[in-house]
Amino acid sequence: MSVEGRTIVIAGATSAAGLAVAEALIAAGAQVVATGRSAERLESLAAAGAETEMSDATDLADMMALAERLGAVDGVIPLVGGWRGGGGLAGQSDHDFTTLLPALHAVRATSRAFEAALKQSDAGRFAVVSSTAVGRPLAGGANYAAVKAATEAWTRAVAQGFAKAARDGGEPLRAASVVFRAKGALDTDALARAVAALWDRDATELNDQLIALG
Repeated sequence: MSVEGRTIVIAGATSAAGLAVAEALIAAGAQVVATGRSAERLESLAAAGAETEMSDATDLADMMALAERLGAVDGVIPLVGGWRGGGGLAGQSDHDFTTLLPALHAVRATSRAFEAALKQSDAGRFAVVSSTAVGRPLAGGANYAAVKAATEAWTRAVAQGFAKAARDGGEPLRAASVVFRAKGALDTDALARAVAALWDRDATELNDQLIALG
């Protein structure tokens, strides 16, 4: 298998990570659809060769509409993110927690909207970015670790859904849902390489895996 010729959605792509992933996928021959809420911030992605869509990755209705417009899709990578922390438990404000929640909302919305398309692909891939903080949460990063833990739980549920659908249909597993775990600051180049490599391995090897970045 190869990523060449595949259609991949990067949802919430207007970050440095989104651009790095888009460039790596395009260089490998994939068709990239990059979403964002700012036309100005989407310009660099369009310049890199991505098809751009003004769409909110955290909004299920927006993602459902995009899924309907696109039809066949082989990969979905939600990249809405951010970090808030510090101050021990007393410093874990409700505002900070609310600020972090869009990342989880994007994972939920994109997986629900594109689930059918990924199951229909001969190599559907869904991948999220998490953190090693989930494995060793600290008081000063409790908000962040809690949202990342929820993101991992949802993504693993997507993996179980893929496996169950294949098993119930008496078909080989073709779709995989995986978690990338970053240690510290996200290495965008490492993420880009890891995303492009998702189509180099069989779904049975990838589904429900935690993959360390870097």
